[in-house]
Amino acid sequence: MTGSAAPFVAGRPVRELLTELYTVATSAVNPGPAVAQRLAPLDRSPRRRWILALGKAAIPMARAAVETLASWGQEPVGGVIVGPAAEAAPHGCLPVVPGDHPEPGPGSLAAAEALGEAARRIGAEDEVWVLLSGGASSLLAAPVPGLTPAELTALYRLLLGSGLDITAMNRIRKRFSRWGGGRLAAALAPALVRVFVVSDVIGDDLASIASGPCVPDPSTAADVRRLLADAGLWDRIPDAARRLVLATASGETAETPKPGDRAFARVTLELIASNRLALEAAARRAAELGLATEVAETPLAGEAWATGASVAAMLVQHCGRGDIPQPAAPSRCFIWGGETTVTLGDAPPGLGGRCQELALAAARVLDGIPGVTLLAAGTDGRDGPTDAAGAIVDGRTWRAVAAAGRDPARDLAAHDAYRSLDTAGALLKVGLTGTNVMDVVIGVG
Repeated sequence: MTGSAAPFVAGRPVRELLTELYTVATSAVNPGPAVAQRLAPLDRSPRRRWILALGKAAIPMARAAVETLASWGQEPVGGVIVGPAAEAAPHGCLPVVPGDHPEPGPGSLAAAEALGEAARRIGAEDEVWVLLSGGASSLLAAPVPGLTPAELTALYRLLLGSGLDITAMNRIRKRFSRWGGGRLAAALAPALVRVFVVSDVIGDDLASIASGPCVPDPSTAADVRRLLADAGLWDRIPDAARRLVLATASGETAETPKPGDRAFARVTLELIASNRLALEAAARRAAELGLATEVAETPLAGEAWATGASVAAMLVQHCGRGDIPQPAAPSRCFIWGGETTVTLGDAPPGLGGRCQELALAAARVLDGIPGVTLLAAGTDGRDGPTDAAGAIVDGRTWRAVAAAGRDPARDLAAHDAYRSLDTAGALLKVGLTGTNVMDVVIGVG
Protein backbone atom coordinates (compact mmCIF):
# COMPACT_ATOMS: atom_id res chain seq x y z
CA MET A 1 0.00 0.00 0.00
CA THR A 2 1.41 3.38 -0.98
CA GLY A 3 0.26 6.99 -0.71
CA SER A 4 -1.84 8.75 1.90
CA ALA A 5 -4.20 11.64 1.17
CA ALA A 6 -5.73 12.50 -2.19
CA PRO A 7 -5.07 16.21 -2.76
CA PHE A 8 -5.37 16.00 -6.55
CA VAL A 9 -8.70 14.20 -6.79
CA ALA A 10 -10.86 16.38 -4.56
CA GLY A 11 -13.62 17.98 -6.60
CA ARG A 12 -12.75 15.95 -9.67
CA PRO A 13 -15.40 13.65 -11.20
CA VAL A 14 -14.57 10.11 -10.13
CA ARG A 15 -15.49 8.78 -13.57
CA GLU A 16 -12.83 11.07 -15.06
CA LEU A 17 -10.27 9.84 -12.54
CA LEU A 18 -10.98 6.18 -13.28
CA THR A 19 -10.91 6.76 -17.03
CA GLU A 20 -7.48 8.37 -16.66
CA LEU A 21 -6.16 5.39 -14.71
CA TYR A 22 -7.53 3.04 -17.39
CA THR A 23 -5.87 5.12 -20.11
CA VAL A 24 -2.56 5.09 -18.24
CA ALA A 25 -2.81 1.31 -17.92
CA THR A 26 -3.44 0.71 -21.62
CA SER A 27 -0.84 3.28 -22.71
CA ALA A 28 1.81 1.52 -20.64
CA VAL A 29 1.40 -1.60 -22.75
CA ASN A 30 1.36 0.25 -26.06
CA PRO A 31 2.74 -2.46 -28.33
CA GLY A 32 4.39 -0.10 -30.81
CA PRO A 33 7.09 1.25 -28.49
CA ALA A 34 7.52 -2.22 -26.97
CA VAL A 35 8.22 -3.71 -30.40
CA ALA A 36 10.61 -0.91 -31.34
CA GLN A 37 12.57 -1.39 -28.11
CA ARG A 38 13.03 -5.14 -28.75
CA LEU A 39 13.96 -4.73 -32.43
CA ALA A 40 16.54 -1.99 -31.87
CA PRO A 41 19.44 -4.27 -30.79
CA LEU A 42 18.94 -6.89 -33.53
CA ASP A 43 21.44 -7.58 -36.29
CA ARG A 44 20.89 -4.94 -38.99
CA SER A 45 22.70 -6.70 -41.82
CA PRO A 46 20.74 -6.58 -45.09
CA ARG A 47 18.52 -9.60 -45.63
CA ARG A 48 14.98 -10.42 -46.73
CA ARG A 49 12.72 -9.64 -43.78
CA TRP A 50 9.01 -10.42 -43.57
CA ILE A 51 6.42 -9.01 -41.17
CA LEU A 52 3.47 -11.13 -40.01
CA ALA A 53 1.42 -9.03 -37.57
CA LEU A 54 -1.45 -11.02 -36.09
CA GLY A 55 -3.97 -9.99 -33.43
CA LYS A 56 -5.72 -6.99 -31.95
CA ALA A 57 -2.47 -5.03 -31.72
CA ALA A 58 -1.36 -5.92 -35.26
CA ILE A 59 -1.39 -2.43 -36.77
CA PRO A 60 0.72 -0.58 -34.16
CA MET A 61 3.12 -3.51 -33.93
CA ALA A 62 3.55 -3.64 -37.71
CA ARG A 63 3.98 0.12 -37.90
CA ALA A 64 6.78 0.01 -35.33
CA ALA A 65 8.50 -2.78 -37.26
CA VAL A 66 8.30 -0.88 -40.55
CA GLU A 67 9.65 2.28 -38.91
CA THR A 68 12.51 0.29 -37.38
CA LEU A 69 13.49 -1.13 -40.76
CA ALA A 70 13.28 2.32 -42.30
CA SER A 71 15.70 3.64 -39.67
CA TRP A 72 18.09 0.92 -40.83
CA GLY A 73 17.64 1.98 -44.45
CA GLN A 74 15.66 -1.19 -45.19
CA GLU A 75 12.12 -2.28 -46.06
CA PRO A 76 10.10 -5.45 -45.53
CA VAL A 77 9.86 -7.66 -48.59
CA GLY A 78 6.34 -8.75 -47.72
CA GLY A 79 3.97 -10.17 -45.14
CA VAL A 80 0.43 -9.57 -43.91
CA ILE A 81 -1.41 -7.74 -41.15
CA VAL A 82 -4.41 -9.45 -39.56
CA GLY A 83 -6.28 -7.25 -37.10
CA PRO A 84 -9.81 -6.48 -35.91
CA ALA A 85 -10.53 -3.67 -38.38
CA ALA A 86 -9.60 -2.40 -41.83
CA GLU A 87 -6.95 0.28 -41.37
CA ALA A 88 -4.31 1.93 -43.52
CA ALA A 89 -1.29 -0.29 -44.03
CA PRO A 90 2.05 1.07 -42.77
CA HIS A 91 3.75 -0.26 -45.93
CA GLY A 92 2.56 -1.09 -49.41
CA CYS A 93 3.77 -4.69 -49.27
CA LEU A 94 1.77 -5.44 -46.11
CA PRO A 95 -1.90 -6.01 -46.94
CA VAL A 96 -4.32 -5.50 -44.07
CA VAL A 97 -6.87 -8.30 -43.83
CA PRO A 98 -9.39 -7.78 -40.99
CA GLY A 99 -10.61 -10.95 -39.34
CA ASP A 100 -13.70 -11.65 -37.26
CA HIS A 101 -13.88 -11.65 -33.46
CA PRO A 102 -14.88 -13.15 -31.03
CA GLU A 103 -16.27 -15.79 -33.41
CA PRO A 104 -14.54 -16.60 -36.70
CA GLY A 105 -16.31 -15.69 -39.92
CA PRO A 106 -15.59 -14.96 -43.59
CA GLY A 107 -13.00 -12.35 -42.66
CA SER A 108 -11.13 -14.90 -40.57
CA LEU A 109 -11.06 -17.35 -43.46
CA ALA A 110 -9.68 -14.67 -45.78
CA ALA A 111 -7.07 -13.73 -43.19
CA ALA A 112 -5.97 -17.34 -42.73
CA GLU A 113 -5.58 -17.74 -46.48
CA ALA A 114 -3.60 -14.48 -46.78
CA LEU A 115 -1.27 -15.73 -44.06
CA GLY A 116 -0.83 -18.97 -45.98
CA GLU A 117 0.02 -17.10 -49.17
CA ALA A 118 2.68 -15.08 -47.35
CA ALA A 119 4.15 -18.16 -45.70
CA ARG A 120 4.49 -19.93 -49.06
CA ARG A 121 6.68 -17.09 -50.37
CA ILE A 122 9.13 -17.12 -47.46
CA GLY A 123 12.48 -18.74 -48.16
CA ALA A 124 14.85 -20.75 -46.00
CA GLU A 125 17.34 -17.86 -45.73
CA ASP A 126 14.73 -15.24 -44.88
CA GLU A 127 13.98 -13.67 -41.50
CA VAL A 128 10.40 -13.42 -40.26
CA TRP A 129 9.13 -11.10 -37.56
CA VAL A 130 5.91 -12.54 -36.13
CA LEU A 131 4.20 -9.80 -34.12
CA LEU A 132 1.58 -11.58 -32.07
CA SER A 133 -1.20 -10.33 -29.82
CA GLY A 134 -4.44 -11.62 -28.36
CA GLY A 135 -7.49 -12.14 -30.51
CA ALA A 136 -5.59 -13.93 -33.26
CA SER A 137 -7.23 -17.24 -32.29
CA SER A 138 -10.44 -15.99 -33.90
CA LEU A 139 -9.15 -13.29 -36.26
CA LEU A 140 -7.26 -15.78 -38.44
CA ALA A 141 -9.21 -18.93 -37.62
CA ALA A 142 -9.77 -21.40 -40.43
CA PRO A 143 -10.61 -25.07 -39.98
CA VAL A 144 -8.15 -27.92 -40.28
CA PRO A 145 -8.99 -30.52 -42.96
CA GLY A 146 -12.05 -32.52 -41.99
CA LEU A 147 -13.91 -29.58 -40.43
CA THR A 148 -16.06 -27.00 -42.19
CA PRO A 149 -15.96 -23.26 -41.47
CA ALA A 150 -19.49 -23.47 -40.05
CA GLU A 151 -18.46 -26.30 -37.71
CA LEU A 152 -15.43 -24.32 -36.54
CA THR A 153 -17.59 -21.28 -35.79
CA ALA A 154 -20.07 -23.46 -33.90
CA LEU A 155 -17.21 -24.90 -31.86
CA TYR A 156 -15.87 -21.44 -31.00
CA ARG A 157 -19.36 -20.25 -30.04
CA LEU A 158 -19.81 -23.23 -27.73
CA LEU A 159 -16.45 -22.65 -26.05
CA LEU A 160 -17.09 -18.92 -25.57
CA GLY A 161 -20.22 -19.70 -23.60
CA SER A 162 -18.80 -22.65 -21.69
CA GLY A 163 -17.22 -20.85 -18.75
CA LEU A 164 -13.77 -22.20 -19.60
CA ASP A 165 -10.90 -19.77 -19.14
CA ILE A 166 -8.85 -18.55 -22.10
CA THR A 167 -6.05 -21.04 -21.51
CA ALA A 168 -8.41 -24.01 -21.59
CA MET A 169 -10.32 -22.63 -24.56
CA ASN A 170 -7.16 -22.14 -26.59
CA ARG A 171 -5.92 -25.60 -25.70
CA ILE A 172 -9.02 -26.86 -27.48
CA ARG A 173 -9.25 -24.27 -30.27
CA LYS A 174 -5.69 -24.78 -31.50
CA ARG A 175 -6.52 -28.41 -32.16
CA PHE A 176 -9.03 -27.43 -34.86
CA SER A 177 -7.50 -24.24 -36.24
CA ARG A 178 -5.26 -24.17 -39.30
CA TRP A 179 -2.50 -22.06 -37.75
CA GLY A 180 -2.80 -22.95 -34.05
CA GLY A 181 -0.60 -25.22 -31.98
CA GLY A 182 2.73 -24.53 -33.70
CA ARG A 183 1.47 -25.05 -37.24
CA LEU A 184 2.59 -21.59 -38.39
CA ALA A 185 6.14 -22.32 -37.24
CA ALA A 186 6.04 -25.56 -39.23
CA ALA A 187 4.93 -23.66 -42.33
CA LEU A 188 7.71 -21.06 -41.94
CA ALA A 189 10.56 -23.52 -41.23
CA PRO A 190 13.47 -23.41 -41.82
CA ALA A 191 13.40 -19.58 -41.97
CA LEU A 192 14.68 -17.60 -38.99
CA VAL A 193 11.53 -16.67 -37.00
CA ARG A 194 11.49 -14.04 -34.26
CA VAL A 195 8.19 -13.89 -32.35
CA PHE A 196 7.29 -10.86 -30.22
CA VAL A 197 4.24 -11.41 -28.03
CA VAL A 198 1.71 -9.21 -26.25
CA SER A 199 0.09 -11.47 -23.63
CA ASP A 200 -3.66 -11.70 -23.08
CA VAL A 201 -3.70 -14.80 -20.86
CA ILE A 202 -3.25 -15.32 -17.13
CA GLY A 203 0.27 -16.51 -16.43
CA ASP A 204 1.52 -15.34 -19.86
CA ASP A 205 1.65 -18.90 -21.19
CA LEU A 206 3.15 -18.55 -24.69
CA ALA A 207 1.50 -21.77 -25.84
CA SER A 208 -1.92 -20.26 -25.07
CA ILE A 209 -1.58 -16.72 -26.42
CA ALA A 210 -3.34 -16.54 -29.81
CA SER A 211 -3.46 -20.37 -29.69
CA GLY A 212 0.33 -20.60 -29.93
CA PRO A 213 0.91 -20.51 -33.71
CA CYS A 214 4.71 -20.62 -33.28
CA VAL A 215 4.91 -22.56 -30.00
CA PRO A 216 5.03 -26.34 -29.49
CA ASP A 217 1.69 -27.75 -28.37
CA PRO A 218 2.20 -29.67 -25.12
CA SER A 219 -1.36 -31.08 -25.16
CA THR A 220 -2.29 -34.32 -26.89
CA ALA A 221 -5.58 -35.22 -28.50
CA ALA A 222 -6.30 -37.43 -25.47
CA ASP A 223 -5.75 -34.42 -23.21
CA VAL A 224 -8.19 -32.36 -25.27
CA ARG A 225 -10.79 -35.10 -25.13
CA ARG A 226 -10.53 -35.26 -21.34
CA LEU A 227 -10.79 -31.48 -21.08
CA LEU A 228 -13.92 -31.44 -23.20
CA ALA A 229 -15.44 -34.32 -21.25
CA ASP A 230 -14.70 -32.72 -17.89
CA ALA A 231 -16.38 -29.51 -19.09
CA GLY A 232 -19.45 -31.43 -20.28
CA LEU A 233 -18.74 -30.46 -23.89
CA TRP A 234 -17.57 -33.68 -25.54
CA ASP A 235 -21.04 -34.67 -26.69
CA ARG A 236 -21.91 -31.09 -27.70
CA ILE A 237 -19.08 -30.32 -30.11
CA PRO A 238 -19.66 -30.99 -33.84
CA ASP A 239 -19.46 -34.65 -34.85
CA ALA A 240 -16.61 -33.87 -37.23
CA ALA A 241 -14.60 -32.36 -34.38
CA ARG A 242 -15.05 -35.51 -32.29
CA ARG A 243 -13.92 -37.66 -35.23
CA LEU A 244 -10.78 -35.55 -35.63
CA VAL A 245 -9.86 -35.89 -31.96
CA LEU A 246 -10.41 -39.65 -31.99
CA ALA A 247 -8.45 -40.09 -35.23
CA THR A 248 -5.50 -38.18 -33.81
CA ALA A 249 -5.64 -40.00 -30.47
CA SER A 250 -5.55 -43.35 -32.31
CA GLY A 251 -2.63 -42.31 -34.51
CA GLU A 252 -4.60 -42.19 -37.75
CA THR A 253 -3.81 -38.49 -38.22
CA ALA A 254 -0.79 -36.47 -37.16
CA GLU A 255 -0.54 -34.70 -33.82
CA THR A 256 0.21 -31.01 -33.53
CA PRO A 257 3.95 -30.17 -33.46
CA LYS A 258 5.46 -31.02 -30.07
CA PRO A 259 8.48 -29.80 -28.09
CA GLY A 260 11.67 -30.92 -29.83
CA ASP A 261 10.12 -30.75 -33.30
CA ARG A 262 12.54 -29.38 -35.92
CA ALA A 263 9.93 -26.76 -36.83
CA PHE A 264 11.03 -24.77 -33.77
CA ALA A 265 14.80 -25.05 -34.27
CA ARG A 266 15.11 -21.45 -35.51
CA VAL A 267 12.21 -19.88 -33.59
CA THR A 268 12.77 -17.42 -30.73
CA LEU A 269 9.98 -15.99 -28.59
CA GLU A 270 9.89 -12.88 -26.43
CA LEU A 271 7.10 -11.49 -24.24
CA ILE A 272 6.97 -7.69 -24.63
CA ALA A 273 3.77 -6.60 -22.82
CA SER A 274 1.51 -8.09 -20.16
CA ASN A 275 -1.37 -7.36 -17.84
CA ARG A 276 0.95 -6.87 -14.88
CA LEU A 277 2.76 -4.00 -16.58
CA ALA A 278 -0.58 -2.28 -17.17
CA LEU A 279 -1.64 -2.67 -13.53
CA GLU A 280 1.65 -1.35 -12.21
CA ALA A 281 1.40 1.74 -14.43
CA ALA A 282 -2.11 2.51 -13.19
CA ALA A 283 -0.94 2.03 -9.61
CA ARG A 284 1.93 4.47 -10.05
CA ARG A 285 -0.42 7.13 -11.40
CA ALA A 286 -2.93 6.58 -8.61
CA ALA A 287 -0.17 6.97 -6.05
CA GLU A 288 1.03 10.16 -7.76
CA LEU A 289 -2.49 11.51 -7.32
CA GLY A 290 -2.28 10.82 -3.60
CA LEU A 291 -4.39 7.67 -3.45
CA ALA A 292 -3.36 4.89 -1.10
CA THR A 293 -3.00 2.17 -3.71
CA GLU A 294 -2.90 -1.61 -3.68
CA VAL A 295 -2.51 -4.02 -6.61
CA ALA A 296 -3.94 -7.51 -6.12
CA GLU A 297 -1.41 -10.30 -6.49
CA THR A 298 -3.94 -12.92 -7.55
CA PRO A 299 -5.41 -12.50 -11.05
CA LEU A 300 -9.16 -12.30 -11.43
CA ALA A 301 -10.70 -15.47 -12.85
CA GLY A 302 -13.94 -17.44 -12.69
CA GLU A 303 -17.50 -16.33 -13.33
CA ALA A 304 -17.80 -12.62 -14.07
CA TRP A 305 -20.92 -12.06 -11.96
CA ALA A 306 -19.43 -13.80 -8.91
CA THR A 307 -16.16 -11.93 -9.29
CA GLY A 308 -17.99 -8.62 -9.56
CA ALA A 309 -19.93 -9.29 -6.38
CA SER A 310 -16.79 -10.34 -4.53
CA VAL A 311 -14.75 -7.34 -5.64
CA ALA A 312 -17.58 -4.94 -4.74
CA ALA A 313 -17.98 -6.50 -1.31
CA MET A 314 -14.29 -6.01 -0.64
CA LEU A 315 -14.50 -2.37 -1.74
CA VAL A 316 -17.48 -1.79 0.56
CA GLN A 317 -15.53 -3.34 3.43
CA HIS A 318 -12.46 -1.16 2.89
CA CYS A 319 -13.90 2.01 1.36
CA GLY A 320 -17.62 2.16 2.15
CA ARG A 321 -18.65 5.22 4.13
CA GLY A 322 -22.25 4.73 5.02
CA ASP A 323 -22.13 7.49 7.65
CA ILE A 324 -21.42 10.14 4.99
CA PRO A 325 -24.55 11.43 3.23
CA GLN A 326 -22.63 12.69 0.19
CA PRO A 327 -19.61 10.93 -1.32
CA ALA A 328 -16.29 12.53 -0.37
CA ALA A 329 -13.18 12.55 -2.54
CA PRO A 330 -11.69 9.05 -2.83
CA SER A 331 -8.57 8.31 -0.82
CA ARG A 332 -7.96 4.63 -1.59
CA CYS A 333 -7.50 2.69 -4.82
CA PHE A 334 -7.58 -1.06 -5.41
CA ILE A 335 -6.47 -2.54 -8.74
CA TRP A 336 -7.02 -6.03 -10.17
CA GLY A 337 -6.17 -7.67 -13.47
CA GLY A 338 -7.06 -10.92 -15.18
CA GLU A 339 -9.89 -12.33 -17.21
CA THR A 340 -13.19 -13.70 -15.98
CA THR A 341 -15.60 -15.97 -17.84
CA VAL A 342 -19.31 -16.05 -18.61
CA THR A 343 -21.19 -19.34 -18.72
CA LEU A 344 -24.21 -19.10 -20.98
CA GLY A 345 -27.30 -21.24 -20.57
CA ASP A 346 -29.50 -22.67 -23.30
CA ALA A 347 -31.48 -19.45 -23.77
CA PRO A 348 -30.16 -16.99 -26.34
CA PRO A 349 -27.79 -14.54 -24.59
CA GLY A 350 -28.36 -10.83 -24.43
CA LEU A 351 -25.79 -8.19 -25.29
CA GLY A 352 -22.69 -7.63 -23.21
CA GLY A 353 -19.28 -8.93 -22.24
CA ARG A 354 -17.48 -10.26 -19.20
CA CYS A 355 -16.47 -6.79 -17.92
CA GLN A 356 -19.99 -5.44 -18.27
CA GLU A 357 -21.41 -8.46 -16.46
CA LEU A 358 -18.82 -8.04 -13.70
CA ALA A 359 -19.68 -4.34 -13.39
CA LEU A 360 -23.43 -4.89 -13.24
CA ALA A 361 -23.02 -7.58 -10.58
CA ALA A 362 -20.81 -5.16 -8.64
CA ALA A 363 -23.46 -2.43 -8.96
CA ARG A 364 -25.96 -4.65 -7.15
CA VAL A 365 -23.62 -4.98 -4.16
CA LEU A 366 -22.74 -1.27 -4.23
CA ASP A 367 -26.39 -0.20 -4.38
CA GLY A 368 -26.95 2.63 -1.90
CA ILE A 369 -23.31 2.73 -0.76
CA PRO A 370 -21.88 6.24 -1.18
CA GLY A 371 -18.28 7.01 -2.07
CA VAL A 372 -17.33 3.75 -3.82
CA THR A 373 -16.87 3.52 -7.60
CA LEU A 374 -15.62 0.68 -9.77
CA LEU A 375 -14.33 0.45 -13.35
CA ALA A 376 -14.15 -2.88 -15.18
CA ALA A 377 -12.86 -2.83 -18.76
CA GLY A 378 -11.01 -4.80 -21.38
CA THR A 379 -7.65 -3.30 -22.30
CA ASP A 380 -8.41 -3.74 -26.00
CA GLY A 381 -11.28 -1.24 -25.77
CA ARG A 382 -13.96 -3.76 -26.70
CA ASP A 383 -15.79 -6.01 -24.25
CA GLY A 384 -17.50 -8.90 -26.00
CA PRO A 385 -19.34 -8.13 -29.25
CA THR A 386 -20.09 -4.54 -28.20
CA ASP A 387 -18.77 -1.02 -28.73
CA ALA A 388 -17.94 -0.60 -25.03
CA ALA A 389 -14.69 -1.44 -23.24
CA GLY A 390 -16.66 -2.06 -20.04
CA ALA A 391 -18.39 0.12 -17.49
CA ILE A 392 -18.03 2.40 -14.47
CA VAL A 393 -20.55 1.82 -11.67
CA ASP A 394 -21.27 3.12 -8.18
CA GLY A 395 -23.97 3.10 -5.49
CA ARG A 396 -26.46 4.85 -7.78
CA THR A 397 -26.17 2.66 -10.88
CA TRP A 398 -28.47 -0.23 -9.91
CA ARG A 399 -31.39 1.99 -8.97
CA ALA A 400 -30.78 4.24 -12.00
CA VAL A 401 -31.37 1.23 -14.23
CA ALA A 402 -34.58 0.38 -12.38
CA ALA A 403 -35.75 3.99 -12.49
CA ALA A 404 -35.35 3.94 -16.27
CA GLY A 405 -37.73 0.98 -16.55
CA ARG A 406 -35.32 -1.94 -16.89
CA ASP A 407 -34.90 -4.83 -14.48
CA PRO A 408 -31.15 -5.02 -13.74
CA ALA A 409 -31.46 -8.38 -11.99
CA ARG A 410 -33.18 -9.87 -15.01
CA ASP A 411 -30.59 -8.37 -17.36
CA LEU A 412 -27.78 -9.76 -15.23
CA ALA A 413 -29.30 -13.24 -15.26
CA ALA A 414 -29.85 -13.03 -19.03
CA HIS A 415 -26.28 -11.86 -19.73
CA ASP A 416 -27.76 -8.64 -21.06
CA ALA A 417 -25.65 -6.22 -19.04
CA TYR A 418 -25.05 -3.79 -21.91
CA ARG A 419 -28.64 -2.59 -22.02
CA SER A 420 -28.87 -2.01 -18.27
CA LEU A 421 -25.56 -0.19 -18.13
CA ASP A 422 -26.38 1.86 -21.21
CA THR A 423 -29.64 2.96 -19.63
CA ALA A 424 -27.74 4.18 -16.56
CA GLY A 425 -25.06 5.95 -18.61
CA ALA A 426 -22.45 3.66 -17.10
CA LEU A 427 -20.81 2.25 -20.22
CA LEU A 428 -17.18 3.11 -20.92
CA LYS A 429 -16.61 3.70 -24.64
CA VAL A 430 -13.03 4.51 -25.63
CA GLY A 431 -12.63 2.84 -29.04
CA LEU A 432 -10.05 0.21 -29.93
CA THR A 433 -6.86 0.82 -27.96
CA GLY A 434 -4.46 -1.11 -30.19
CA THR A 435 -3.37 -3.40 -27.37
CA ASN A 436 -4.79 -6.41 -25.57
CA VAL A 437 -3.56 -7.62 -22.17
CA MET A 438 -6.79 -8.96 -20.67
CA ASP A 439 -8.89 -6.80 -18.32
CA VAL A 440 -8.40 -4.23 -15.58
CA VAL A 441 -10.67 -3.57 -12.63
CA ILE A 442 -10.10 -0.43 -10.58
CA GLY A 443 -12.03 0.54 -7.48
CA VAL A 444 -11.75 3.80 -5.55
CA GLY A 445 -13.34 5.07 -2.39
